[in-house]
Amino acid sequence: MKKVMFALHAMLLVATMVLTAIPFAAASEKGAAGHEHEWSYEGEHGPAHWGDVKTDYAVCKTGKNQSPIDITGAVKADLPPIQFDYKSAPLRIINNGHSIQVSYPEGSFITVDGKRYQLVQFHFHHPSEEKVKGSSFDMVAHLVHKNSEGKLAVVAVLMKKGQDSAFMKTLWEHLPKEEGREEVPANVTIDPSSLLPAQRGYYTYTGSLTTPPCSEGVTWLVLKTPVDISEAQINRFAHFYKNNARPVQQLGGRVVSESR
Repeated sequence: MKKVMFALHAMLLVATMVLTAIPFAAASEKGAAGHEHEWSYEGEHGPAHWGDVKTDYAVCKTGKNQSPIDITGAVKADLPPIQFDYKSAPLRIINNGHSIQVSYPEGSFITVDGKRYQLVQFHFHHPSEEKVKGSSFDMVAHLVHKNSEGKLAVVAVLMKKGQDSAFMKTLWEHLPKEEGREEVPANVTIDPSSLLPAQRGYYTYTGSLTTPPCSEGVTWLVLKTPVDISEAQINRFAHFYKNNARPVQQLGGRVVSESR
């Protein structure tokens, strides 16, 4: 009788362990706060499969002008300088499940080739999505702008391990504690101009969003001079996102222009 009771107890213990493991496995498919994501940077919903996740993302697979790219063979040209007109604004920061993103209010712009684009948001990738002559950088900031016609222009600021960045220090001191919840810390303002390198020569080409839906027709402006970010600051971001970079895409027949 004791043997039977022991066997029943063992079976009940195993069943309990299996049942409790199921929710844990399901949770592993979600973000830190339990948010489910349609796409990711690895596994069955990773970049190689974005175009199959849903029909709205088909361009991720069928597009011919996709980003990011490996910038090689750029053609020197007399490109107009990018005119930056950024204003200070209250910090609004969120961990959206794919990156750390800062939303920006109206009033900050870039003007390039006679076209004016308003800064909408910026976010980060680790490592850099762009490569230059086969080499990637430790991180990259993508500053996303939109003009009055809805066209997008993205300024990419390459980031390399070096000195501590005062701009990044402010952001990282106010990283959200929860995924999906925007934080607006009191009395904290930022100015994205502080993120830019002193030298603002750039590469430019026509590409796409680097995340689903991978929409094309995006003007890319990749600043040639990287800025410093400390190893500790890189590791702080990597704690959240070890790798949130889409692999480089085929250039096809596109031409990359480089300012002199």
